[in-house]
Amino acid sequence: MHALCRRALHAALLVGAAAAGAAEPAFQITPVDDAWFKALPMDPQAATDAFMARIPPDVKARADAYFVGGYWLQLWNFLLGLMVAALLLFTPWSARCRDALRRRLRRPFWADAAYAALYLLAGSVLTLPLAIYQGFIREHAYGLATQDFGAWAGEQLMQLGIGTVLGGLAIGLLYAVLRASGARWWLWGAVAMSSVMAVTIAIGPVFIEPLFNTYKPMPDGLLKDQLLRMAQANGVPVDNVFVFDASRQTHRVSANVSGLMGTAAVRLNDNLLNRASPDEVVAVMAHEIGHYTLNHIPKMLLQLGVLIAAGFLFCDAVMRALLVRLGTRWRVEGIADVGSLPLLAAVFGTWMFLATPLLNTIIRVHEVEADLWGLNLAREPLAEAEVLLKLVEYRKPDPGPIEEFIFFDHPSTRTRIFNAMQWRANLGDTAEP
Repeated sequence: MHALCRRALHAALLVGAAAAGAAEPAFQITPVDDAWFKALPMDPQAATDAFMARIPPDVKARADAYFVGGYWLQLWNFLLGLMVAALLLFTPWSARCRDALRRRLRRPFWADAAYAALYLLAGSVLTLPLAIYQGFIREHAYGLATQDFGAWAGEQLMQLGIGTVLGGLAIGLLYAVLRASGARWWLWGAVAMSSVMAVTIAIGPVFIEPLFNTYKPMPDGLLKDQLLRMAQANGVPVDNVFVFDASRQTHRVSANVSGLMGTAAVRLNDNLLNRASPDEVVAVMAHEIGHYTLNHIPKMLLQLGVLIAAGFLFCDAVMRALLVRLGTRWRVEGIADVGSLPLLAAVFGTWMFLATPLLNTIIRVHEVEADLWGLNLAREPLAEAEVLLKLVEYRKPDPGPIEEFIFFDHPSTRTRIFNAMQWRANLGDTAEP
């Protein structure tokens, strides 16, 4: 993009943001001028170090504290989930609820779905204090959230309603498969849950996400034309680019090319438009287009399907052993009894907790692939590095290798900037300062 056009467009976007009353976050990376970019060394390590040196110590400390705190939250959520499951198994509530629903709803599927919905609702109520801390108090403490409590709670209630209904139906389907497939339930159950995920991904952009944000066509101009051309040239079947008002909820920048089975959409949030230059927007959207073009959604569904199948096989062995010893006390008749749902949730939750490094690695590999695709498409390594610095607002920028392997579902800021600088050194600096 021509430098003069790019700067004029960026200025127009900033004026538009000010007119809309968009609040600027306190987060700030040390700014630089064109001379800094011109003097940037071509050596990938030296260039990476120069970018990383622009993260002020207080910003790095804040990002580290926020991200590392997330590790502990993963543990507390896991342990709290086990406690909820134990509470329902070792008290009569679960069995009584199951029996009452069986009497009132004669069809097994609907009785199981209703029980599952009540289980999900009970779990949400019992874990509400942690949810409020994690989703509202902590996000405000780190300057990431923009909603007041009433608006946040309203959206959480809406999510709870949608999750309870869809989750209940999905679990009802799982137990129907359990009854029909016998000893191979772990295989067919994984197929069923993968299918549910695929349908959710397909309908999400059309029916669910617009309930929480307003999606409007991006204003016409050079930037929109460039994004649309990039998408269409790389097989994304769209004829528009949409902007959504994420600033209602957060200061985070984000974008996506999402959808499945004809529901693909190119979307970026208003924070990205307001806080990033046009070249940075192009770099981000090229990455997101890469996810679509590289078929990461269907690949992820297949990989998750294998992980779920292995998890269900693990559940089969563990649950059968536990039900032999404690099934009578819990009043659970077997694995195909929906009363075993708290046990299934506990055992499968344990499997997924232990598989965290594997799951993160699967996602991280996709992100590396999309980064490289985006670099080849946008040819903006400096812009990509700039926008990656903005993500330090909520991501630890420089972890150790073991920490990155276990806890990071995206490569770290240092890793991603180094990859961009390596691309720049190998193919030449094509980014305008």
